[in-house]
Amino acid sequence: MGDDGGGTTTGPRVLRRDEWDGWYGTLLGAFGGVPEPAETLELYRELTQVDRSLGVWDGGECVGTAGAFGFELTVPGGTAVPAAGVTMVSVAATHRRLGVLTSMMRRQLDDVRSWGEPLAVLTASEPAIYGRFGYGAATFQVNAEIDTDRVRLSVPEGTDDVRLRYAAPADVLDACEAVYARLVPGRPGMLARRPGWERMALLDPESGRDGASPLRCVIARRGGEVTGYARFRVRPTWGDEGPRGTVVLDDLAGLDPATDAALWRFLFGVDLTSTLAVRGRPVDEAWRYQVSDIRRCRPALRDALYVRLVDVGAALAARAYQAPVDVVFEVEDAFCPWNAGRWRLSGDAKGATCERTSDAADLALSVRELGAAYLGGVSLVSLGAAGRVRQVRPGALAEASVGFGSVVAPWLPHGF
Repeated sequence: MGDDGGGTTTGPRVLRRDEWDGWYGTLLGAFGGVPEPAETLELYRELTQVDRSLGVWDGGECVGTAGAFGFELTVPGGTAVPAAGVTMVSVAATHRRLGVLTSMMRRQLDDVRSWGEPLAVLTASEPAIYGRFGYGAATFQVNAEIDTDRVRLSVPEGTDDVRLRYAAPADVLDACEAVYARLVPGRPGMLARRPGWERMALLDPESGRDGASPLRCVIARRGGEVTGYARFRVRPTWGDEGPRGTVVLDDLAGLDPATDAALWRFLFGVDLTSTLAVRGRPVDEAWRYQVSDIRRCRPALRDALYVRLVDVGAALAARAYQAPVDVVFEVEDAFCPWNAGRWRLSGDAKGATCERTSDAADLALSVRELGAAYLGGVSLVSLGAAGRVRQVRPGALAEASVGFGSVVAPWLPHGF
């Protein structure tokens, strides 16, 4: 990297702990410059893995930032696979189009490969940026504004056996985390919590409530066992016709359908409210099929987790396949050329192997499409119809697409 006239712009290097304040200040500046509450700032300071974080400096000024949390990501089959959670990526507005971002992405993916992590994942503030670095949109989520005055919820048998009670969020954090941990292996895209990440659920600065109450929590019990929870806020509103408050759902988890239904029914019926605002929920969640009028729920789809295969062979071998697959991929990967070429994937529900081969290709695609399909939520057939996957052997696309699927939709439960 070169000089922009104001100093010498360095290549990316690993962050030092005593540089964190300036480094994070650059990040905040790139995202609008609004200061964060002290409690949020302190938690991110503690969670930042400085030895996995990069910065670019121009003289003494930090002009680029990028971090990578060390996560474990559930993949189809229930295995937890090491994944670099790419985060805190920014370039100062004064240093755009100078190659700063590309240099950080280059160094970061080289580092991830050296750490032996076959995947890199991220959430994108601007989705158009990351496709050129090989990331594909692999999970989606549902937002909704449910008119609880008019929409009714049908519930499954056993819902009335679930008992709910209010609890202070901090007092029941361990119980909630135990529920979450039991759910992680059952859905691709979920992240095993690293120590300290459970505290994210308790962040509740007044500046972030947008007129709503402090965070509240309801715990669900069935047969004496904690089987679920909901964390939420209430935003009171009054009109000429009376109360028109909104329940703002922050997080909900249940170990069984009855618990889920009991929690949703509770949220539908909170006193003095007529709207339930839902953000970032799984696309296949049961409430969507229990409501009396889906149109009055105003569901909206949004992209969530982007996946990048850093080691194609190791990544494809790490997951299971819901139907037998035996396919040769011709992979294009200009940014990580060690992935380029032909790979034979053979696998089923019990496991898989993926190795280099000189055999003729069955399907040709880029690493971006492999990332999109990796968690089972994006169909290879759909990518083929979009012109993103080329079928060489007749029938190969349908066969591989069935194998890559997942019986439950992949879902990212929280950002990072």
